[in-house]
Amino acid sequence: LIKRRWWFQQRGLLDTLEDLTEGDFKKFKWFLQQAEILEGFPAVPKSQLENADRLDTVDQILDTYQDHAVEVIIKVLKKINKNDLVKRLTNVNSASKGEFRKRKEIS
Repeated sequence: LIKRRWWFQQRGLLDTLEDLTEGDFKKFKWFLQQAEILEGFPAVPKSQLENADRLDTVDQILDTYQDHAVEVIIKVLKKINKNDLVKRLTNVNSASKGEFRKRKEIS
């Protein structure tokens, strides 16, 4: 069940990054390297993002932020004015949490 929730989160993050233009994706990765912007979350080292494609970036985000990955991505998306993607990612995240809770109650 937890793996399924993790998969939903992974898929939602990847779909979100795939909707960024190359320029926006470059800005997105730059903001992930700025600890002061991430408000309490660690920055991802430049060396880990420099040549990262979208799949590698999702893996790095999940490794670094784990359960807070969506929260961090939302912060960065707001910084690059991608509020449409913030809204969509919030909906995907809520749906995966809702399914997780529902299945947990059934167990």
